[in-house]
Amino acid sequence: MTDDELQREFNELGFFSASHALMPLLRQAYKAACVSDITVLLEGETGTGKQVLAFAIHRLDQKRKAFPFVTLHCGSLSEALAESEFFGHRKGAFTGALTNRKGLFQSAHRGTLFLDDVNDLPLHLQAKLLDVLQRSAVRAIGSDQEAQVDVRILAAANQPLKPLVLQNRFRADLYHRLNVVRLWLPPLRDRMQDLPNLVLAFAHRHRDIYQPIEKVEPELVSFLQSQLFPGNVRELENDVQRMLFSKATGTSLGLADWHFGSAEAKAENHSDLLGEAAAKTWGAISGQGIPYAQAIQQIERGVLEAALSVGGRTRREVAQLLRTSERTLYHKIRRHELCTQRSS
Repeated sequence: MTDDELQREFNELGFFSASHALMPLLRQAYKAACVSDITVLLEGETGTGKQVLAFAIHRLDQKRKAFPFVTLHCGSLSEALAESEFFGHRKGAFTGALTNRKGLFQSAHRGTLFLDDVNDLPLHLQAKLLDVLQRSAVRAIGSDQEAQVDVRILAAANQPLKPLVLQNRFRADLYHRLNVVRLWLPPLRDRMQDLPNLVLAFAHRHRDIYQPIEKVEPELVSFLQSQLFPGNVRELENDVQRMLFSKATGTSLGLADWHFGSAEAKAENHSDLLGEAAAKTWGAISGQGIPYAQAIQQIERGVLEAALSVGGRTRREVAQLLRTSERTLYHKIRRHELCTQRSS
């Protein structure tokens, strides 16, 4: 299969790419789809398209594509009902169990079970998951009989699992069981050449709701390539929908469509993202003993590195993107000993 054919195959299944840099990822994903029973671990930042790629792998799996694709969001599992979600229960097994209920493994029988944010799975459930993967059998709560299940496991993590294993926050044996094939999805900032095609693809996806879009104006592309997109592809799709909603006429998207009505939406989005970042920073400080000052310094350095990585920008332009002065940027670059070739 040629590169163009492979890209077209994944594009039709919702995972959009026009970049040759993503071809190794697509080839690995396609190969994994063809080896039907192999377990796949997808790692990457939030919003990079892990669930979309997992569904594409399921649809390309000739053995399982006609059977269910079941998703479990591990971070939203209720501790009290987690085992019932996984394995099901019999009527009367506990208060509120009014009927027999299948668990997710039985619901995904002969198909695929996608474990999203598997890094958030509680340790006691990690042990139970490992047991099911090893024996391909589940026992519903309140039952004395096991049921065999034939399920392919695809798992996604929004942070690397190996460091969590070293910190005893994720079982090493489960990690090795999941990490048979590892696919790493790059953040949007590392695939900016895909932006025009992604914008058009998202506009096409929503063509039944909004007016058709035939092209993206170069000024809008240049502007989008200057953005950091911490929410990655998911954030970009939301922005495209917002532009489509506000657009009155025309078949092209331009910079004016971005700016129209964007201030309130972006401010709210950024507030949510900053709140999420603050919560994760507190988790690192309280859970790993990182001093507050060190954590803030690392965050500032990371933001600067991300801003400086935007290609083809002068230091003045980077300062404008950061909403700060060129003088302040210069001193922070020196303080963090960051290398930059940019002129003013």
